[in-house]
Amino acid sequence: MAHLRPAARRVAAVWRFFRRPRVFDITLVAVLALIGCAGLASVVLEGYPKLAAGAAHYVISTIPLLVRRRHPVHALALVAALDLMGLATGVIVGPNVPVAVALYSVGRYTRGRTAVWITTAAMAGYNLAIMLAVDDRSVWAPNAFVFFASMGGGQFARVRAELNERDRAEAARAAVTAERRRIARELHDVVAHHLSVINALVGGARATLPPGHDVTREALSGAEQTARQALAEMRQLLYVLRAGDGDGADAATGVGADRLPTLVEEARTAGLPAELTVTGAAVPLPAAVDHAVYRIVQEALTNTRKHAPGARARVLLAYEPERVEVEVVDDGADGARPDGPPGFGLGGMAERVALCGGELRAGHRPEGGFRVRARIPLEIPLEQA
Repeated sequence: MAHLRPAARRVAAVWRFFRRPRVFDITLVAVLALIGCAGLASVVLEGYPKLAAGAAHYVISTIPLLVRRRHPVHALALVAALDLMGLATGVIVGPNVPVAVALYSVGRYTRGRTAVWITTAAMAGYNLAIMLAVDDRSVWAPNAFVFFASMGGGQFARVRAELNERDRAEAARAAVTAERRRIARELHDVVAHHLSVINALVGGARATLPPGHDVTREALSGAEQTARQALAEMRQLLYVLRAGDGDGADAATGVGADRLPTLVEEARTAGLPAELTVTGAAVPLPAAVDHAVYRIVQEALTNTRKHAPGARARVLLAYEPERVEVEVVDDGADGARPDGPPGFGLGGMAERVALCGGELRAGHRPEGGFRVRARIPLEIPLEQA
């Protein structure tokens, strides 16, 4: 089969070339004209001058089809005028293929109601000319069928093309929405995390500053306020970025389960007592799973530091034969978490876990504190990949 691939590629290239609108129209006119020329040559050789005039008329009628896409109504008008002249002079006795192609073009490139009126007018003109030329009313119904079938074929092609274009536009919008949501998750996970750490460190430094350092205390207070304001402004930005539905796997950003010790150490540096426990034999995780594990722990620790001051946190990462489990638990030392504006943390966790085909559970513990637990299979289902 390998030796057929170059030929198949050449055929595909030729097909793409002839599908170009201008090339296709020129080829169509050339083929129709060639058929007419062949008929013209045969009747001339056999000595039928009247038939030769009809064949010549047919060839000439194909020329307006060169503009059938840009000016479909004008192309039909020219073809119809030539045919009406031929009917009046007796050169032809009925409509030819060029008028059917012109009617198809009117249906394809003209709106429905306009196409129907133009087709009706063309049909009436043709039937009237035929009746005056040969006094034959039996062709009215067949002509009406041919005219409206040709125009209807063009209308069907136009509607199908518009639906395909709409589907492509919707797919493009969905891709943009998914990318916006991915960016929003990254902003929330990365920027919010680091701003929270900065805010905690600055607040701790300000609280432990000895008396007599009013200028330094004022500067630290300003930095703390700036960090809080940046978090608030970023939340408004996230509402804009996430305005729409869409899903998509996150691109790897260089974070994963192997960075959890560093993440827990950063949490301890920021004032959150935290410890990490890893069970099972560590194995390389799929990129999406690796990314999700890190972000879940990062978000859970950030929420603990924000909503449960003074609490202790414990991170458990368990490698199992068919899945990985990550759990973040805090003891809620200072009581229940305060109410606040809804954020994107738990929603972002749920999205990440769902994209990996896993399960996320989060809520208050009966003995106090908060637990976030995610179970993610090591093999992502095909529909999620």
